[in-house]
Amino acid sequence: MKRLVLLRHGQSQWNKENRFTGWVDVPLSEKGVNEAREAGRVLKEKGFQFKIAYTSYLKRAIKTLWLALEEMDMMWLHVKKDWRLNEKHYGMLQGLNKAETAEKYGPEMVQLWRRSFDTPPQPVEADDKSNPKFDPQYAELTAEEIPLTESLKEVIERFVPYWEAEIAPALKEKEEVLVSAHGNSLRALVMHLKNMSREDILGFNIPTGIPYVFEFDDKMNLQKDYFLGDPEVIKKLMEQVANQAKGK
Repeated sequence: MKRLVLLRHGQSQWNKENRFTGWVDVPLSEKGVNEAREAGRVLKEKGFQFKIAYTSYLKRAIKTLWLALEEMDMMWLHVKKDWRLNEKHYGMLQGLNKAETAEKYGPEMVQLWRRSFDTPPQPVEADDKSNPKFDPQYAELTAEEIPLTESLKEVIERFVPYWEAEIAPALKEKEEVLVSAHGNSLRALVMHLKNMSREDILGFNIPTGIPYVFEFDDKMNLQKDYFLGDPEVIKKLMEQVANQAKGK
């Protein structure tokens, strides 16, 4: 049996403030730090022994991974970072409060920007200081690779090939792999792994700091998937994520 664990980073400071974050490199909140540590404790309690881990270029995912591995006494673990695991780029929405944006544009439009398959928000301007081309951590990316906005479709197009070329082969060989990433980058992978429809993924939400386990057989056929935790608590957390963009 192969086990893949997906871990959405703990609550970030902008999650706490209910703001669109995207590629803005925002730190964890105090609650997010506690969520990351708790995820590590749960994984240790369940007996996971990861052989490799993956994360994005964004510090909220990196810090979550560090804290979880610290709780597992596994900070020595080999970690690979890749920009393809980054959150969806939210374009001009980045930094805006979700509820206030829903008041201005309507909750249906904001929900479309947040969760639709192929409708991206308005892009940032090429000379906007938030353009990733001005960030040294993305210096190796080509102009075509750097997004100014994204829909889930574009996130799938950058993440799934990395899954197939890098993470899936590692999982097949090493048997237990941990991926610390973001709500939409993980939704992109979940949609691929579970062969979900556009309608199904629209209503699927991943709570922060809760390990999400996928079990595969030796031929990499998915057998089952489940969150580690109380189902009722997780259901409420997922509903909270879904309700973030409702108007005041």
